[in-house]
Amino acid sequence: MFSTHQRLYRMMFVLANVLLSLLCCEFAFGVDPTVGFEKQQVSWKIQKPYDLQVSDRYNFSDGVHKLWVYTSDKPQNPHSPTKPRTELRFRQPQYSQGIWQFEGDFYVPSGTTGVCIMQIHGGRNSATALQIRVDGPGDLIRTGADLEHATFATHIYDKWIHLNVIHDVDHEMLSIYLDGELKHWEVNETYEEHYFKCGVYTQNNASEYMESRWKNINIWKL
Repeated sequence: MFSTHQRLYRMMFVLANVLLSLLCCEFAFGVDPTVGFEKQQVSWKIQKPYDLQVSDRYNFSDGVHKLWVYTSDKPQNPHSPTKPRTELRFRQPQYSQGIWQFEGDFYVPSGTTGVCIMQIHGGRNSATALQIRVDGPGDLIRTGADLEHATFATHIYDKWIHLNVIHDVDHEMLSIYLDGELKHWEVNETYEEHYFKCGVYTQNNASEYMESRWKNINIWKL
């Protein structure tokens, strides 16, 4: 689909951005990845077990979204083959080009594991371009888009962490920042319409009870 020169240009673009981010983290002790971006209007709906009320698995108080689910819960609709979830599904914006960013603070209580807490829907050969999962003893793992799993943070339980995920669709680049530090980047070749989600979505080897909390959620566009 792309020429050798186009692929070389994209790789150089990716490396230049990564080096810039690393230098900023080294000398400024963290950066604000939203600089230069424009905040977008957002709307969402709650996806939850189909036989329950929203209030059975979701609470919003003092600016904090609290979402939880059990492995014994139903999927989001009677015909869905997926596992239980309670998620904020952002209906707007949706995108298929440009450079977009998800921002928010998250908190995962100890014991929650085997769960996706944030994702970008719309992969090339899979449902997602990105999943951020909590696994093991509080590790953050990146999955999705037919790429190998990659652990990019450890010991994340019981504390608020600031997350920025930048998805550059045009240059096929995806970057993950925690507390202003670049923790993961990749070439991410996805060609679908995308939207963001966060909350709890059951994965393999899940704890019986899963919970995540979110605040200060914003979506940005460059």
